[in-house]
Amino acid sequence: MKNRLSDIFFNIFVFMLALIPFVWLILAMLNIYILNFSFRKGFIGLSFVLLFIFLCILIMRYFGLIYFSYLNYTFHASDPHKENKEFPLVSILLPAYNEGKNIEESIKSLLSLDYPKKEIIVVNDGSLDDTMEKAKKYEGLYPNSRVKVIFQENQGKAKALNNGLKNSTGEFILCIDGDSIVEKNAINKAITHFREEKVGAVAGNVKIININNTLTRLQSLEYIEGLNMVKQSQGFFKVVNIVPGPFGLFRRTAMESVGGYDNDTFAEDCDITIKLLDADWKIVYEPEAISWTEAPENMRNLFVQRYRWGRGILQVLKKHKRSFLGIKRRGSRLNVATIWYMFFEAVIWPIMNVFAQVFFLYVALTSGMLSSLLFWWIQLTLLDMTAALHCVLIEKERLSYVLYSIPYRLYFILTIDVVKLLATLEEVLGAKMAWGRVERKGRLTKT
Repeated sequence: MKNRLSDIFFNIFVFMLALIPFVWLILAMLNIYILNFSFRKGFIGLSFVLLFIFLCILIMRYFGLIYFSYLNYTFHASDPHKENKEFPLVSILLPAYNEGKNIEESIKSLLSLDYPKKEIIVVNDGSLDDTMEKAKKYEGLYPNSRVKVIFQENQGKAKALNNGLKNSTGEFILCIDGDSIVEKNAINKAITHFREEKVGAVAGNVKIININNTLTRLQSLEYIEGLNMVKQSQGFFKVVNIVPGPFGLFRRTAMESVGGYDNDTFAEDCDITIKLLDADWKIVYEPEAISWTEAPENMRNLFVQRYRWGRGILQVLKKHKRSFLGIKRRGSRLNVATIWYMFFEAVIWPIMNVFAQVFFLYVALTSGMLSSLLFWWIQLTLLDMTAALHCVLIEKERLSYVLYSIPYRLYFILTIDVVKLLATLEEVLGAKMAWGRVERKGRLTKT
């Protein structure tokens, strides 16, 4: 009963946070006057102050991420112990549901890994297509590995991973998605971090493989700047807050100490990461452990994916609200800070960005202050271009991504933030949702 009440209060808090700016804006549009004082003028003035403060926070956020990601990059580049000389058994878990278009490429990429001691466990989660038939073709013994294919009734990705964990024997567990392929040296690069006994997991560097239209190029920039730069900077403190589905290498004892994966959220990778942080395990980032994944190629599939991500992260934050609020924790204050950063990215920033766009458009139309809208866009675009240039240089990506920062800021991020906002509102209102299947195109062949 107490937990149920705390969930209700958490939902009310997030709901009010999401609605207050827009209720404020509606009142201003109605031009309500209170005690002969123009509410509209007061609203505009206070909004400018609020958004200026928020802009200052964003500037600190960008340059903080650039600074700490650079420190982590230079530390990684100068690490004399990064070459692997030990080869404990690694169990690779590959959960798959209707991945017939990609499953063979995924398995082949795992068989081609240059790590000498590995077992590959494919868990077919009740697929309705030919996933099982295609996976079975690869079952058996190989010179440096073994492939085992398991079938289970459809129970979801979390239970598929737990089933794979139960049937594995490795000291370390690599979890990847069925729509991903892994670079040959990825395990060798990631395994070295476990020389430190308190490291519980290593987050890999996820990149987009199907860069074939403007939308996938914008997502590629988002992965490089919006996701990997954050992981790079969090990796400096060893508090990465999401070990991604396409590449997550775990210490077996760490996974078992937190009970493996739970199936009560739509973001099982985020959930297990927070559980590990809460248990005082360190989570690091390995930029050379590269995994390639297939991104949505149209807006509909992108909305489905990001809506699920948005709701899943809110579910994780609500589930771990005591850690989120610092009430019950074993980890350091840095762990609490990284969870708060997740809340900032998932809730506060989308709310403020959408509010700012509507507010500046309203001011431009009613007061002729178009320059305010242009200043907001230009300032954020310059920040994105600076971050993109930094990421392009350290990841040796194409320089054209810097120019993509313009549509990235003006259109892509705003669209994603609207989806996040809708996901937030529906989550706190308790709207029902399904997994939301993203249509696969079978693009897991590098060109």
